Formats: sequence, C-alpha cells, structure tokens
Amino acid sequence: MRTLSGAVFVTLLIGGVLLGPYTFLSLFFIISILSQLEFYKLAKHYNVFPSQVIGLINGIALYAITALILIGQVHLNLILIIIPLTSLIFTVELYRKTTQPFLNISITLLGIIYAVIPFVLLALTAFYGSMETGYSPKVILGILFLQWSSDTGQYLAGRSFGKNPLFKRISPKKSWEGFIGGFIFTLAIAYVISIYYTDLNIINWMVIGGLIVIFGTLGDLVESMLKRSIDVKDSGNIMPGHGGVLDRFDGLIGAMPFVYFYIAVFC
Repeated sequence: MRTLSGAVFVTLLIGGVLLGPYTFLSLFFIISILSQLEFYKLAKHYNVFPSQVIGLINGIALYAITALILIGQVHLNLILIIIPLTSLIFTVELYRKTTQPFLNISITLLGIIYAVIPFVLLALTAFYGSMETGYSPKVILGILFLQWSSDTGQYLAGRSFGKNPLFKRISPKKSWEGFIGGFIFTLAIAYVISIYYTDLNIINWMVIGGLIVIFGTLGDLVESMLKRSIDVKDSGNIMPGHGGVLDRFDGLIGAMPFVYFYIAVFC
C-alpha cells in the first residue's frame, strides 16, 4: 500500500506540473489548503484554538490571487486585499471570547506563513524572472526531483552508513552520514537535471540542490519538532503509509523560501 500510494503521489505531481499552469496551480492550491488544515488541527493539541475559517480565507485568497495574477486574469493590485483580510484575524478574535486570544491569533497567522506561503513561492517560481517569461514546468520538476533525491539519498546513506546522529533530540534516526550521502546524491542529480533542463545553468542547479538538501532537511526537522512536541507520529493520514500532506512536503516547505530567493535574485 505504501509503495502504491507513493507511486500515485509522484505520478499526480508530475502529471499536474506537465499538463500546464492551470493544473499545476490548481494542484498546489489544494495542497496548500490541506496543509493549512493539518497545521490548525495539530495546533489544537496545544489547547490553542486558531480562527480556522478566517485563517483559511486568508490562505485561500493569498494563493488564489497570486495564481490569478500569474496567469494574467487579475490586476497585480488585487493582492492588496490581503491587508484587510489579515487585519480581520485580530478583529474576529474579539468576538470569540477565548482565554488566549493573542496565542490564537499567532497560530492563525503561523498557519498562513508555514503552510501556505511556501506553496505561493513555488507558484511564483514556476513563472520565475517575470510573468512575461511564461510558465516553466522544467524548473518546478527540477525542484521536485532534487527534493526527492535529497530524501532518497539521505534515507539510503543513513540506513547503510548512519552512526552519528544529526539532531538526536528531534529525530534520532537522521544521521550525518545520511545527510552527506544525500548531499552528494542530490548534487549528482542536479548535474543530470542541468543537461536536460536548461532553463537554469549547471551552477544554478547545483546551488538549488544544495539549498534543498540543507533547508529541506531543516524543514523536515522543524516538522518533526512540531509532531514530537505534541506526541503524534504523522501530521495526518491522507496518504496510506506516508502520513499527511505536511509529512510529504515538509522538506519543500523548509526549502522554498531560500530557493525562491536565490532564483529571484540570482537567476
């Protein structure tokens, strides 16, 4: 079941990216909503009660308006609607009569920052450089392949050679040997990607690969820290044998702010 669900997951992502900007943006729109829902559900283990409805409205609006701007359906200025929508998070809490209003507000905002913004950055990366360049599926596929290479390389190297814990307090099974093996494997895949996906040159792909290994691993550890702090194994059960959406995209969530910054500034 785990292998089958993993194959379906990979096929769905690759197919969604290759079919064009509308399917890509729609697919990750759904993923961003599911990620935010999972985050709010996990937050309730802390006895914190985020304003889920207004938080989701903000997350949906942020991603949807960004996507519509990217495909030229609405004016750039429409993104400004996020300002009053975000302010409503504070206003709504006035009427909820909870004992920890600002903690609730903080977690509501954190759900947008942690679970939605990385996917907004992924959408922006698909149209990297400027909106005039058009949709770049090869850049997105390259990022996904590098993330999967990092995960696979670290798992195989760690299983074969792992002895020294990378971050024992948070994730005892991760090792420095696995991290180094994953780094080398990901750079090798980055070289191969640079041959076929020439939207970016070999140096850029190598740097992106390095960023994904480093910050993707940290993103994995951050999500592990969240789950360990509330004593849950998985963020959800949407994928048999693979946990929740956050479990599958924790590395991408951690890496995308740095990958997007690099591409936007240096590519």
